[in-house]
Order: sequence, then structure tokens, then C-alpha cells
Amino acid sequence: MGKVSGFLEYEREVPARRPVEERINDWFEIYHPFPEEKIKLQGARCMDCGIPFCHTGCPVSNIIPDWNDLVFRGRWKEASRVLHATNNFPEFTGRICPAPCEAACVLGINEPAVTIKNIEKTIVDRAWESGWIVPDLAPWKTGKRVAVVGSGPAGLAAAQQLVRAGHSVTVFEKADRIGGLLRYGIPNFKMEKHLIDRRIQQMRFEGVEFVVNAHIGHSIPVDDIRRDFDAIVLACGAELPRNLDVPGRELKGIHFAMDFLPQSNRVCEGDHVADQILATGKRVVIIGGGDTGADCLGTSHRQKAAHIAQFELLPKPPDTRAPQTPWPLWPMQLRIESSHEEGGHRDWSVSTVRFTGDAHGNVKRLHAIRVAGPPKFEAVPGTEFDMDVDLVLLAMGFTGPVRNGLIEDLGVKLDIRGNVATDDRYMSSEPGVFAAGDTRRGQSLVVWAIAEGRKAARAVDEFLMGSTKLPE
Repeated sequence: MGKVSGFLEYEREVPARRPVEERINDWFEIYHPFPEEKIKLQGARCMDCGIPFCHTGCPVSNIIPDWNDLVFRGRWKEASRVLHATNNFPEFTGRICPAPCEAACVLGINEPAVTIKNIEKTIVDRAWESGWIVPDLAPWKTGKRVAVVGSGPAGLAAAQQLVRAGHSVTVFEKADRIGGLLRYGIPNFKMEKHLIDRRIQQMRFEGVEFVVNAHIGHSIPVDDIRRDFDAIVLACGAELPRNLDVPGRELKGIHFAMDFLPQSNRVCEGDHVADQILATGKRVVIIGGGDTGADCLGTSHRQKAAHIAQFELLPKPPDTRAPQTPWPLWPMQLRIESSHEEGGHRDWSVSTVRFTGDAHGNVKRLHAIRVAGPPKFEAVPGTEFDMDVDLVLLAMGFTGPVRNGLIEDLGVKLDIRGNVATDDRYMSSEPGVFAAGDTRRGQSLVVWAIAEGRKAARAVDEFLMGSTKLPE
């Protein structure tokens, strides 16, 4: 424990965000640098609890009190070693994880929680700057070959763990660049893409082979993968978007969020996107109040939309932790993301009834009504309203992995939610075929994807070798 009285002496402090009028004119990350001495004091706030509930809040089981203590003492290299013992990519989670660990922090019962997420980010950034993160080469090769389908956080974590166990690992990615939704979903202002590139370089040196433009079940037959590899890890995400089945849905100008966001990311990479979906000068409505909706909001701000509204079907959450989600559970409460600070109208308990358009088939008006619920979301008479709109972005979540192609050709069974069903060792109904991340659990967090990738890698290693020394 760095300082016994630290949690009494120091208040929670986090990095300041850049001014709104500055950051909406670029795509860089939004936070100012945070001084080293301040981050040490934040580490001192950790109480080194007898039962550190932050461990249970964290899906990868980060050893949080240990690296908090090491940061306070200035032992940064050791802190990096402890951090990487449980998390392959803390520079990702340190930026885009909602920090369930902080929601479970014991100090958070009656005081602001320890700034675990920012300490994590600072440790890994310091490690990269200091040259401490280097390839971790396997001492021997097993002769076994593993195919990982998908290069998001679950696939990358599984691949890195498996190559370090001595297996030959090939990652197949259907897009033209590695990273999955880290690359083509999360906007640059939340995580710049050079962070992915340097991890890919590390993994290449460790022996991972990456193949892009490789759409298994389409451009590459599934039988070829089954023939050439001893095991397969399905980490292809849950990309089937939830649709809005209302009259007028077919009008031009209504798009899924994941058609809109990747195009913006491609432009940030320097690509030319023909007929790009743009919010510039338009009246935009975002349907869906979660993280994806917030990403659409921030992107629309940077594209200089004329007006933006964001609607959510659920009621407005309370400003503080709801009684039904007591500590240490993830709290149901109102969250204001950086994109919400930047402007736009946000509203709850709104159900879209229909869209109407002009003579050319372009969407021009949204018609909605307020609802009471859940669970039934009954319309409230007399609350109908409509508004002018030029662009509608559907950000209502996902319903599981895309079935046609890979999933159907493999013949794996699905669970009742449409995800790939597995046993407790992450193996599907097909021997040697494993699943991890959103493919297995449905749409979730990056930190859950990393945790599942690590656990699936351990299961694959045990399947191939009869035993395993890989950690979960």
C-alpha cells in the first residue's frame, strides 16, 4: 500500500478534456497530458483493500492494487510488468473501457473511486515511451497451426497468447486493415489508430501472420481453413445490426451506424471513400443512446452537422447510482460522454413511428411518440411529434454474428440469442472450433473481448497439447 492515508488526503483528479471548440475541429484524442506527480498521488488513493472488489469488476482480473502501489513509488517498469500479466492491450482499455473496475472500487462506496483507468493508460504509455514493451518470443514451436478469424480485440488477444505458447498462428481479417472495430468502429478521437499499428508490429515479430482482405466463407472457403489448421478461433464479432422496422425505413438517408462510422475512420486513414455518408450541413437524428450512438454524435459534430438529435427508447437513467444496481455492480445511471458535451439534443422514452420523404425518395421527416416502460413501452397518447431530418443513423445495437458464410458453413450451433454456443472451454459444437468475444457472448465491451480471447487461447492450447500453462 503506497500511502496508508492517501485516500483521505488526496481527491480524485482526472485529465482535463481539450476545449470543445478546439477538439471538434480535429480527430485527435481529446485529453490533455496529465503530470506524473499527479498520477502518483492518484495511485496513493488506492486503499489496498483486504478484498479488492476492483478485481471482480475487471473482466481481465487486473491486479489493480499492486500496480497502483508501484506507480505511487515510481516503479513504472514493474507496474508495466504486472499490468501486462493480465491484459494484452492496456492502451486500448485505458482509453475506451467504461471502467467497471472503478464502479466496484471499495473507496467508491462513499467517495469518488480511484482513477484506475487513467493510471492504467499512463503505465502502458510510459512503457511504450521507455522501450519496455518488446516482442515476447516463444522458446519453442509446437508444430500446431491455429487460425483466428477476426482481428478485433478478442482475436488479437487469442492470437498473441497462442503464438507465445509456441503455436503457428494466422489471423484472417475480411477488411483491408487489421483491428476489427478498434480500427473501423471506434472513432479516432477516442483512440488513435497508431496504437493498433505498434501492437501489430510487436505481434508480427512474435510470429503472428496477418492476412487481410480474407473473408472466410466468401473469398476463402471454410473447407480450406479446416484442412490447413489444427484449431480455429472464431472472433469475428457480432456485426448483425438491429434494424428499425417502421414505414419509410427504405428511404435514402437512413443508415446503420456501422455503415457511417467506418467510412469516417477510412478517411482519417487517408482513404478516399466514394459517396461517403456525411453529416455535413445536415439535420441528423441518431436512434440509440449507447456508446455507438455517442460515437455517431461525436463524428457528426466533427463533420459539422447543422443540428443533431439523439433518441433513446429507454427512460432517462438517474443522475446517481440506481438502487437496483448497488455497489459493486455496474451502476445504472446517466453517463455524459465527451460527445454529449460537444452539443446536440438528447432525449429519452422516444419511439420512432415512421419516416416520410420527398419526391426523390430522400428521408425528410421523422415521426415519433413518447412511450412509458419498460417492459412494454406503451405509447403515451397526445405525445406525438415530428421533426425535419436529412440523415438518420441507427445505433440500436446488434443481434449476433453474421450467419451466412463462415458460421453456416462451419455448422456450429447457436444459442438462443443467435451467438455461437460453446461449452465451458470455449469450444463450439464442432470439435476444434472455438469462439470468443462478441461472437460468443454478443455485443459487449473491448475489455470483455480481451478477457475472452485469453481464455479461449488457454482452451485451444489445452485442446492441442493436452495441458496448458497459459493464464486465463
